[in-house]
Amino acid sequence: MSFRPPSLFSSTGSGVLSALDYELAAEKADALGRIGRKVEAALEALAAAQTADAPADALEKFIDEAAELVWAFFIQREISGFRSQADAVRRYGIPREVLIRVGVRRKQESTTNETGDA
Repeated sequence: MSFRPPSLFSSTGSGVLSALDYELAAEKADALGRIGRKVEAALEALAAAQTADAPADALEKFIDEAAELVWAFFIQREISGFRSQADAVRRYGIPREVLIRVGVRRKQESTTNETGDA
């Protein structure tokens, strides 16, 4: 014998879950917009640093920060149902040096000494 939930709980019917689905979709869209604005700001800061001939170590930090945000942006897009990132790369003008570092985990600087004490 199979179990079939009442139509009230179906995600396609009108009812409780339809309202919940609507709220979830709205939250996904809002989160995507927030991370998109952060990506834009990071890419603008990187472009400004490149234009101002910032030192190499400063540029590295801007690239790393932008790559971290772009990675989070791509994940949020996938959660929202977007499978291809090509349109986002074109729309935001994400540079190659940032795309190369997307998803790369950098070592955290250790604050412990050689004996392991903090």
